[in-house]
Amino acid sequence: MTIEALSLLQAAAQAAGGQHYPASALYVVATPIGNLADITLRALHVLGLVDAVACEDTRHTAGLLRHYGIERPLLAVHEHNEREAAQGVLARLASGERVAYVSDAGTPAVSDPGARLVAAVREAGWRVVAVPGVSSATAALSVAGDTEPGGFRFVGFLPAKPRELEQALREIAGRAEAQVVFEAPHRIEALGRALAAACGTRPVTVCRELTKQFESVTTLPAAELPGWLDGDPMRRKGEFVLVLHARPGGAAPADALGQAEPVLRALVEALPMKQAVALAAQVTGAPRNALYERALALKQSDD
Repeated sequence: MTIEALSLLQAAAQAAGGQHYPASALYVVATPIGNLADITLRALHVLGLVDAVACEDTRHTAGLLRHYGIERPLLAVHEHNEREAAQGVLARLASGERVAYVSDAGTPAVSDPGARLVAAVREAGWRVVAVPGVSSATAALSVAGDTEPGGFRFVGFLPAKPRELEQALREIAGRAEAQVVFEAPHRIEALGRALAAACGTRPVTVCRELTKQFESVTTLPAAELPGWLDGDPMRRKGEFVLVLHARPGGAAPADALGQAEPVLRALVEALPMKQAVALAAQVTGAPRNALYERALALKQSDD
């Protein structure tokens, strides 16, 4: 261990060591999403205190721990073995050990493995302790500048299957609150086109490579997203967090949608859905996205 790492761990112990850290407990530890300096002193103290570290990728976590001079046994607990691997963690807790769980980046169980492990530990009667820190979702929201009230909805990664993806995109476009979406580089262009078609002038904040050397944060109307992505090949590289801003003025009032429904129902029976929704929005003034969701429900009910 280097002198620098030793000094850092001593500082972590001084800052966080006064709290009680019970045995037979699972510690859910947030880790950096790119910049190693974002780890908390409490996270370092806990990682050095526990008897073992369960992790999504042992190679990745070994590098993280090595950077801070920490050596602990590593247990692979990822999306493909989470249920089975949880039994090994439970056995360690039953013997009185402390076990930490970390995902590859950010806060575990937020679009990452960890939720099944946490549920298994709770069901077995053992304690789960949160060691909070970095989250790309809250980081993106903090720089989006969305001023509309009403909170936000966390979406995470969208489904890969076309039918499920289409339904998810319709739901995103139809909701009024701010929404946080994760996306991989090989799918960002398709998502950009879909949001442009569904959300029009609604603002989107595109966060790329948050906390890393080539981080970029850009806010623009959804309709301009495909052109922006095409404007520079670098804009399509890296990991993405998108914040679809809340619809100005919030959701459509229930009475407005109620008044529009008879018109919508009649048009859906006579015209293709998109044409019926567009005409209903023009006639009634109700938001198109909300009308589309209602038209879809009406059609499914009829079917």
